[in-house]
Amino acid sequence: MNEPVKVACVQAEPVVLQREATIEKIAALAHEAAGAGARLALFPEAFVPVYPTNRWVRFLAGGADVKPVFGRLARESIEVPSAATERLAGIAREEGIWLAVGANELAGGTLYNSLLVFGPDSGLVVHHRKLMPTNHERLVWGLGDGQGLEAVQTDLGRVGGLICWENLMPLARFALYQSGVEVYLAPTADDSESWHESIRHIARESRAFVLSCCVFQRASSYPDDVPLAEGPELLGRGGSAILAPDGSYLAGPLWDEEGILYAELDPQRLYEERQRFDPAGHYHRPDVFRLVIS
Repeated sequence: MNEPVKVACVQAEPVVLQREATIEKIAALAHEAAGAGARLALFPEAFVPVYPTNRWVRFLAGGADVKPVFGRLARESIEVPSAATERLAGIAREEGIWLAVGANELAGGTLYNSLLVFGPDSGLVVHHRKLMPTNHERLVWGLGDGQGLEAVQTDLGRVGGLICWENLMPLARFALYQSGVEVYLAPTADDSESWHESIRHIARESRAFVLSCCVFQRASSYPDDVPLAEGPELLGRGGSAILAPDGSYLAGPLWDEEGILYAELDPQRLYEERQRFDPAGHYHRPDVFRLVIS
């Protein structure tokens, strides 16, 4: 990372269970972010076509009457490659922006929780599937693999990411550290205060900039034929934030509304914070520890 760069966390609600309409919303929001000078925009976990909140996923264990809901989610998910990924790559290219999107990915008959990162000149450069679905998510997604567990070189610096509670997995984090991550993407659906304790630690541990973009959803945005358990209007409160390598907030947290957070990432901060601690550099003991990714 050589020059300061402006980035954006886009806390927005998808057009629930509508892939094409959600992608067009991404296009409009990416245009807004690029117009504000952002060179990278991160969207929440499973943004396309919706994060499967436990307010309705619990019904997937209930039998044949819920098959239409799962079928609709699968039908509106993204295949890689497909016309949908071509459209997302086109948005990145047209806006001259790095575009990072959480998506439900359909491969065969299995859904995965994926992070897709598109470059303005290079198309899809990161394709990572969440390693371990959490709790109710196991009713929806299959297990990911080691693909995408590394930071990639971009003109912004080295960019990589993990999805939601993958960020609590020490070895998954270290996979990014040893590949030199500088801009750490953490799309999530965790809207708790304890999540912020975690991402502040991760920023300090990685000595990288952390972008945490969280799900925002309203019950009233769901179609009538999707069964929701009783609860408040907000299914996801957001809480998106951008953090510096010392764990301090550069922007956010943003709660209970849609919005775009912006921050300028100054590479000087990376060098300053890594003077005392560099997790895969001078504060690492490769003679004692070695991580092998299968």
